[in-house]
Amino acid sequence: MQVWRGKKAGLIGIWLLSSSVLVSAIPGVAAPAPTQIAQNQNQTAEAAVNQGLQFIQQGKLTDAIAAFRRAGQLDPKMAAAHYNLGLALRQQGQLQPAASAFYQATQADPRFALAYANLGAALLEGNNVAQARDYLKRAIELDPKLGLAHYNLGLALEQQRAYDQAAISFKRSSELSPNAPEPFYHLGLVYLQQNKDSEAYTAFQRAIQINPKYAEAYYNLGSLQFKQGKLEEALGSFRKSAEANSNYANAYYAAGLVFIKQGKYKDAQVVLKYAKDLYAKQGNSQWAAKAEQNLQKANSGQQ
Repeated sequence: MQVWRGKKAGLIGIWLLSSSVLVSAIPGVAAPAPTQIAQNQNQTAEAAVNQGLQFIQQGKLTDAIAAFRRAGQLDPKMAAAHYNLGLALRQQGQLQPAASAFYQATQADPRFALAYANLGAALLEGNNVAQARDYLKRAIELDPKLGLAHYNLGLALEQQRAYDQAAISFKRSSELSPNAPEPFYHLGLVYLQQNKDSEAYTAFQRAIQINPKYAEAYYNLGSLQFKQGKLEEALGSFRKSAEANSNYANAYYAAGLVFIKQGKYKDAQVVLKYAKDLYAKQGNSQWAAKAEQNLQKANSGQQ
């Protein structure tokens, strides 16, 4: 049965900061120089950041990016300008420019933990896992209670197959962010890799308790139940997975396997045909072919 890995996105800092909030929230930011010119320049940069925040609220992302970029040019040491630019660029899917902006924020304020966390997240999304791991570790050194940094470090470690360390990171993230289902979900995936089925089962259940619409968690829970021969329970989990996300082809495919196992070939035909069409629509030709193979099994079984 297909193992669903899930998405990398999640729990990455999305706070927009004005320069005044940044100064009050993050210690160690140098005050403006006591000259009239420097003060005016700082006020101009601050006004540009605030204008960018207004553009964000209005949904004008391109204008916001221009405003944040202008603020950074006016005052290169304003970490808020670079940080907000990075968030806006990342929202546009510009991962490399976003990473550069977050890096500039860390240079403007070397103790800005969120900037390191988001720099690591952007690098992780760009598949630069090793470097992402370094910056995420730095974020945790600066702020050990930053749950999103622990979570993203866990993702990096999971990709590197350092499963023991990844489990530690996801556990810590779940402690710091108890209302977030993603750390529990990925902890379950790590346990699957370690053949710790019982622990994985518990982790997926915890993810579902927090988010009853977590399609991937239901799917993996059903996969474990299927493996244990609990076919009706598995079918219930796959049904809930499909209810949570009607376009989640894996749920229909897995339900088809259960129906074949139960000898309910007509039911298997229905869901496998649906899974096949979804896979094809989503451009997943490999799994569309697998669904077709099992559909043929269902057709043969009914004859």
